[in-house]
Order: sequence, then structure tokens, then C-alpha cells
Amino acid sequence: MTIQAGDKIPFSTLFHMTEKGVTKITTDELFAGKKVVLFALPGAFTPTCSALHLPGYIMNSNKLFEKGIDSIICLSVNDPYVMAAWGEQHNVADKVKMIADGHADFTRTMGLEIDRSDSGMGLRSQRYSMFVNNGTVELLNIEAPGKFEISDAETIYNSL
Repeated sequence: MTIQAGDKIPFSTLFHMTEKGVTKITTDELFAGKKVVLFALPGAFTPTCSALHLPGYIMNSNKLFEKGIDSIICLSVNDPYVMAAWGEQHNVADKVKMIADGHADFTRTMGLEIDRSDSGMGLRSQRYSMFVNNGTVELLNIEAPGKFEISDAETIYNSL
């Protein structure tokens, strides 16, 4: 069942790169007591994700922070090394947290997985964005397959 506005984010352990290397981070650490914009995408280094999705959030990060957002999270079903390298390539710095869901555990728990085996990618995340306030989803924009129309930074900014 797909998560919906009003639902709590399920507990899960994800991964990210820190100065100490690959580090676990829980959904409680990411969302508890915070206003968070999370956007998820099918894969790091893929065309739409690299040309539009991630860059849009980097370019609009200051506007989102000015609206009271504490954290912007980019999530993908990739490993933390790939997410870190992709973030470095796009100079995310402290603007966007690059979070890896390597086994798609979180993505499946959220009901937002998609089988992209036909394009050689396997199980991935659907493209979506959400606003989460203290662990509760307040806004969720799920894209139709192959689309990039409602999960962009401008759309979520205008919805806050």
C-alpha cells in the first residue's frame, strides 16, 4: 500500500557518506522534529535525474530553507558510494543530503517501488517528492511513470 498524506514515515535504516565513510542513518534521525523535503528518483547519474531533478533542488535550496525547511533529502535505490559521487559531481555541499536505499527496503515499505527491469535497472524508486513535518507526510507528489511534472523543486516550493 502506498504511503499517503497524513501517514507517519515508517522506521527504516538508510545509508549516507560522512567523513567517517559509509554511515547508517535512521528515518527517525532524518525526520523527527524536522521539516523535511524529500525527493526520490529512479537512479543517480540517469538523464532526467541528473539534468533536472537534483539540479532543481540544489538551485532552489535557499528558497526552501527560507520557507522553514530544515533539510532537503535526495533518495535513490543506489549504494552510498554512488550517491556520494553523484552529489560531489553536482556540488550539493550542505544543500541536499544524498541518502542511499541500496536494497530498496525503505522504498518498498513506502509502497513506492517500481520495476525498471525492462531498462536494465531492476527494482527502483518511483519519482516523487514529499513534505514531511515531524515524521508525518503532509504533501506527496508521485509522478506517472516516465514523467517529470510534479516532483520538481518549484512545485513543492509553491505548495508549502
